[in-house]
This record gives sequence, C-alpha cells and structure tokens, in this order.
Amino acid sequence: MADKEPNENQRNNKWLVFVNIPIQMGVIIFLFSYLGMWLDEKYSNGGSLWTIILSLFSVFLALYNVIRQVKNLNK
Repeated sequence: MADKEPNENQRNNKWLVFVNIPIQMGVIIFLFSYLGMWLDEKYSNGGSLWTIILSLFSVFLALYNVIRQVKNLNK
C-alpha cells in the first residue's frame, strides 16, 4: 500500500506541470508583447516593429520552455 502513494503523488505532480504550462506560456507572451507595445509607443515612429519582434521571440521562448519541461518530466 505504501508503494502506491509515491506513484499517485508523482502522477499528480505531472498533472500540475501540465496545468501550469499554458499559464506560463500566456504570461511570457503577454509580457513580451506588452513590452513591445511600450517600446513602439516610446521609440517608434508609427510602426509596430518592436511588438512583432518581441511577440515572435516570446512564442519561441514559450515553446522552448514547454519542450524543456516535457523533457524533464520524462526523466
């Protein structure tokens, strides 16, 4: 009976990681996009170059974070 408890805790921890991944992705993308909009207002002359660059960078960063977490989860 004691052997089953660590497996259940381990399964619950994996679910918590999967629940947190979309939250982390959303926060990363929102913060970088917001920073891009702020930089566009402050330093741009009407374009949205910073917003585009930082939004794309944040998507790649969030995907890298997901891949890294899934690899660590499989170990």
